[in-house]
Amino acid sequence: MEFLSIFDVLGPNMIGPSSSHTAGAASIGRMAQRMFPERIVSVKFILYGSFARTYQGHGTDKALLGGILGFETDDPRIRESFHWAQEQGLSYSYTTDEETVPEHPNTVDIEIRGCTGREMCVRGESTGGGKIKITRINGIHVEFTGEYSTLIVKQADKPGVAAHISQCLAARNVNIAFMRLFREKKGDIAYTVVESDEKIPESILTEMKQNPAVLEILLIQL
Repeated sequence: MEFLSIFDVLGPNMIGPSSSHTAGAASIGRMAQRMFPERIVSVKFILYGSFARTYQGHGTDKALLGGILGFETDDPRIRESFHWAQEQGLSYSYTTDEETVPEHPNTVDIEIRGCTGREMCVRGESTGGGKIKITRINGIHVEFTGEYSTLIVKQADKPGVAAHISQCLAARNVNIAFMRLFREKKGDIAYTVVESDEKIPESILTEMKQNPAVLEILLIQL
């Protein structure tokens, strides 16, 4: 049973009736928006579990869309997310999947397309008290919460890449809270996720990209 502090029980500042179904949903959408490197033109939300059953009544639909628009959990514009999406020319849709049993009942897949045709799929879970967890990127299992500065390195799964990333971080005295490597199968695409309780210098990205196996880097600061 996961430990909850009094701050988890009280929950975050938010718009909406539920820390899990509205605040958490907005945070998942906001995290997906921060992970995507260009202007978003369309988004599809695939809802599972309790998200699928109650997404309209609890405002999960508006919260997810508000997050994609960049709204924080306490932004009153969340109530009018549909209007703001139309204003910004953002196409959106919702699909419910009540047959698949997700690992967590408050789960959503967010399929994003950008202005250049680039696509990304992010899976998020709202774990309670407004907290979230990102658990998949483009079908590959990952795990991070967004509570730390987070470095996400997409890479070819080759020897020495993780060591290269570690050396770059050590050279800049970055204090690593968590560092994990995720992959579907040997020799394919992998993701290294680094979480730090301090800001990660942006100049470190240039150094990491010197390794040809590093394909893409995303930095989300605290």
